[in-house]
Amino acid sequence: MPMNKPHLEFHPVDLNDGWHTPAGYPAGIKQKILASDLDEMRKTGSRTRLLRFDPGAYTTVPFVHDHWEEVYLVSGDLIVGNDANGEGGTAFHAPTYACRPPGVHHGPFRSETGCVLFEMHYYDESGR
Repeated sequence: MPMNKPHLEFHPVDLNDGWHTPAGYPAGIKQKILASDLDEMRKTGSRTRLLRFDPGAYTTVPFVHDHWEEVYLVSGDLIVGNDANGEGGTAFHAPTYACRPPGVHHGPFRSETGCVLFEMHYYDESGR
């Protein structure tokens, strides 16, 4: 799989600034892109990001995407499979890991205490 993300040596990551809410997410969930050349239109590349849930934040519908996703729960709790009102689901606590191939429905998600996730998203370009 070709990688066109920039070469980045060790450098400080400001965990207080540079966060924004991804499209389709509620305001209590923010991402910080660490490196990316992900092109969802051309279905190429990869992205590495941090995703942060504020305490009590939740999504209301499952997610599905056409790229691979690896997720490591760095800190806090993540509840998987809540309903549209943020109720129910299965609780996981850091450290926890998931790897999802394209097309897998997952979520919705919520966090009681807040959490930080380290995520990698990438397309399988081996068939190109």
